[in-house]
Amino acid sequence: MIIGNDEAVTKVLNESTSRKILGMGGTLMMVEVTFAKGGIGEVHSHDRHEQISYIVKGSFEVLVGEETRILRAGDSFYAGYNVPHGVKALEDSVILDVFNPFREDFLEDKE
Repeated sequence: MIIGNDEAVTKVLNESTSRKILGMGGTLMMVEVTFAKGGIGEVHSHDRHEQISYIVKGSFEVLVGEETRILRAGDSFYAGYNVPHGVKALEDSVILDVFNPFREDFLEDKE
């Protein structure tokens, strides 16, 4: 599967956050999430998904488990099954999330 960035559908989640599925195949899914300064990815966990996130642009306050750190472009984190995690954008920022298995709920959102 090849997806050009201009072909990927952007879903606006709220006034400060949007999501774009950049690719998927097998059990993997890659998603770009764009946050305005102050945008929040609420603390949550996944019982069926592992997640690796890479900070593409900007900076975030990131919670993973019981650890909170400031991450900047080039940094990453891993949230395993049932590990609470969340982010707050400290400036206009972009994060790349990779999920295994892919997020079926994100596909339902595309309609």
